[in-house]
Parts: sequence; C-alpha cells; structure tokens
Amino acid sequence: MSFGSFESGGKRPMADINTTPLVDVMLVLLIIFIITAPLMTQTIKVDLPNASAQPSEAKPDSLRIAINVEGQVFLNEEALDDTALLQRLADAAQRQPQPELHLSVDSQARYQRLAEVMAAARQAGLSKMGFITLPDGGQ
Repeated sequence: MSFGSFESGGKRPMADINTTPLVDVMLVLLIIFIITAPLMTQTIKVDLPNASAQPSEAKPDSLRIAINVEGQVFLNEEALDDTALLQRLADAAQRQPQPELHLSVDSQARYQRLAEVMAAARQAGLSKMGFITLPDGGQ
C-alpha cells in the first residue's frame, strides 16, 4: 500500500478511504462476541446478603398555587392577597424538608401576575417550583 506525498514533484495524495483498519476492528469485535455470547446464557448462583434500611428522606409536602384569569391567587384552594401569600410562603420555606411549590395558571392569565408570584416564592426562600399542566383538551 502506498501513500501519497505533498511534495510538488511527488505522487498525488491518496483520495480513497483505507478500510483495512476498519475490517480488522470488526473482526476482533466479532471474535470477542463469539467468545462471550455463550457466557451470557449461563447463570452463576450467588447468595447476596440481606439488609434492611430506613427510607433516607420523607417526601416533602407540596403547596399548590393557582392563578385565575382575574389574577386572583389561591394557595391550596384558599384565596389570598399578596401580603398573606408572602407570609404563608415564608412560613412554608422554614419547614424541613422544604415543600414543593406547584403552580397552576389559567391560560388566559397575565404573565406579569405569574412572575410576581414566582418572585414572591423566591423571596420567601422556596427553591423547588413546578408547573402543573393538563393534557390537550383537558379542563
């Protein structure tokens, strides 16, 4: 096999792909798979130790905030104004483990109102927020 050189008087560079190394690698892989395939069908009996463990962490509570078209805010189905909402969120942020905040917003609600509620939650110290959505056609 000859390779081209870049000298002006020499041969032109080889433009073909050299497939010999690729074939060599494929043959090696084929041999490895032929050897290891019968081992995959055999099982080895192993007696594993038994251990009991306590759950590492309790699942945190969740707070559900809903915002309707008029911009009213509901915390767990209870209508709140901005100061009461901020106070309740601050109280919730002090709990351990910290509760998750689930936001459910009407599709026609103003984004500004959602941004204000999210900023209040962040200011209160809540860090886990998620949006609740409905599948297409859901009410």
